[in-house]
Amino acid sequence: MAAASLHETLAKYIPHESVNIVAEWIIKHKIKVKITRTRNTKLGDYRHPWNGKGHQITINHDLNKYAFLITFTHEVAHLKTWLLHQNKVSPHGDEWKKEFKLLLHPLLHHSIFPVDIIHALKHYLANPAASSCTDLPLSRVLKNYDKDADEFIHVEDIPMKGLFAFDDGSIFRKDELIRKKFKCTNIKTGKVYIVNPIAKVKLVVRDE
Repeated sequence: MAAASLHETLAKYIPHESVNIVAEWIIKHKIKVKITRTRNTKLGDYRHPWNGKGHQITINHDLNKYAFLITFTHEVAHLKTWLLHQNKVSPHGDEWKKEFKLLLHPLLHHSIFPVDIIHALKHYLANPAASSCTDLPLSRVLKNYDKDADEFIHVEDIPMKGLFAFDDGSIFRKDELIRKKFKCTNIKTGKVYIVNPIAKVKLVVRDE
């Protein structure tokens, strides 16, 4: 992909001020980037070179521009860690945390992120987790910038024993808090699931 075309494509997914930085990463490491369908279990994924193929990073298509940038940086940190240590270190150990911080540092100083995200990111960077979506303060702030932010609420905002629905129409009852997540029951099947408190849902009003 030509440099101009790459910059134009990136501008559709990440803040304009970050395009040059991310394009440089992609060109330098010859990264194949794939935009994927929504995956509930992960936001992005990195695959190291194998069987003649180069570095590949996949990112969910529905992330807002700030979440997309942070997730992509997260995956590039995996690439950098692999280059230095191959598979000899923990996926999200100290080596990965070091690379992630080094990559994210310049992004915090180019007026790329809004102030509330910067504050949340600095707190998150004190000890980065396996995924930004597991850091509740950061995830809450990022979700405020989703295009559909006004259409949904979060599971944590549903009252106990209240009903809510996911995009697929499945309806659940919020039962109890277990550590940092909620035990919820599928009304139709009776199966119990552990749900992230900031999962996007719609409130279901009971018929009187």
